[in-house]
Amino acid sequence: MVIIMLGAPGTGKGTIAKILSENLNIPQVSTGDIFRKHIKEGTELGKIAESYISKGQLVADDVTIGLVNSRLDEKDVQNGIILDGFPRTVKQAEALDEMLAKRNKKVDMVINLTTPEEEIIERIVNRRICSNPDCKTVYNIILNPPKKEGICDVCGHELIQRKDDNVETVKKRLQNYFMQTSPLVEYYEKQGTLKTEEVSKSINRLGGDVAKDILENLKR
Repeated sequence: MVIIMLGAPGTGKGTIAKILSENLNIPQVSTGDIFRKHIKEGTELGKIAESYISKGQLVADDVTIGLVNSRLDEKDVQNGIILDGFPRTVKQAEALDEMLAKRNKKVDMVINLTTPEEEIIERIVNRRICSNPDCKTVYNIILNPPKKEGICDVCGHELIQRKDDNVETVKKRLQNYFMQTSPLVEYYEKQGTLKTEEVSKSINRLGGDVAKDILENLKR
């Protein structure tokens, strides 16, 4: 099964993808995590990615497509994959369709998450992430704080704030998203694979609620 998580930054893609991954026993693959790993290691790809990410811009299509194409050949994704953060543009979506077709696969479901912009900014600025790369549990110091300040409940590692989780960068990322990524909604709507879900505290519906409903629908 191939599932795509679609939605602006801060809508809960990572949280929902992790719950689905654990329940469906297929890996969650985040291009953002892969880029950050390369940035930390100082690789050539990491340097290219950082030049975009640090400015709140999307990494160039060709760089991202090549990365995902290689990832699709790895053993752990042969029975399914949850793509979090890819595709971000129609060009990437078309490339993904071609890559999957060559492997006799297709996109089965696209989960499109929507959240009011003011909530997105509030969430991202207050977001903290476990520094353990094998854990990566996400917290919100307002909505979902850890039991002990600055420490992950799951593994005990330190919680960190990403350098790009600030108001100025978030606004740029949202602007880029609505310009470049929103057309994907129409693209997948035409394919009949789109499922739109609102994630908002204003309607008392957060990531865990959405994930639960999606899992129930998949069982039917």
